[in-house]
Amino acid sequence: MKWINKYSKFIPYLYFIAVIVYWFTSVNRNSGVTAYPILLFGIPFVWQLIKPSKELNFSLGITFVCFSSYLILVYLSDLFNIVSLSSSFKQFIIYGGTFVVANFVMALWMIRNSMKRAF
Repeated sequence: MKWINKYSKFIPYLYFIAVIVYWFTSVNRNSGVTAYPILLFGIPFVWQLIKPSKELNFSLGITFVCFSSYLILVYLSDLFNIVSLSSSFKQFIIYGGTFVVANFVMALWMIRNSMKRAF
């Protein structure tokens, strides 16, 4: 249990790094060399793993909460405007919703970690 409490603060960073790596590999299959700038998005998260900073942690958390809130609004607006759904599109909506909610939860977790360290 002590091990889980010690390393649980790194889960949001590892999640966002995994999302960036997945995004890179999927774009790299189609676009090739032009996908490499996507890896630059992972630098702040790797930096937080190497040398944690309260300010960077809080700013990353706020940025991704805003981004995730926007994605939730877009997701809900798209969900309510659909009349007929195919089975493949229903599966896409489930995966997309899971991704959006996971982003929001991880961003809140990052803010919680920075608040916990501040007080």
